[in-house]
Amino acid sequence: MKFTYKTQGTCSSHIEVEMEDGVLKDVVFWGGCNGNLKGICKLVKGMKATEVVEKLEGIRCGHRSTSCPDQLCQALKQVLSETGEVTV
Repeated sequence: MKFTYKTQGTCSSHIEVEMEDGVLKDVVFWGGCNGNLKGICKLVKGMKATEVVEKLEGIRCGHRSTSCPDQLCQALKQVLSETGEVTV
């Protein structure tokens, strides 16, 4: 399934997540630091969403209380909760 998450507190505005059976098939950020976010998308592709949350949740960007990786975790937690696949 494909989901779109509106980010908060980051340069990126949205994240598209495609997930099947709790595994990330594709991730696309809209806006933000293009090269870094493309790298993150490639690294998390094929990973279990719960593993991504364990590794990236809580990362901050400068003085901000969140970051694009942290927002990805928030998106994944919402998707997992809504689909009932896994509770994070």
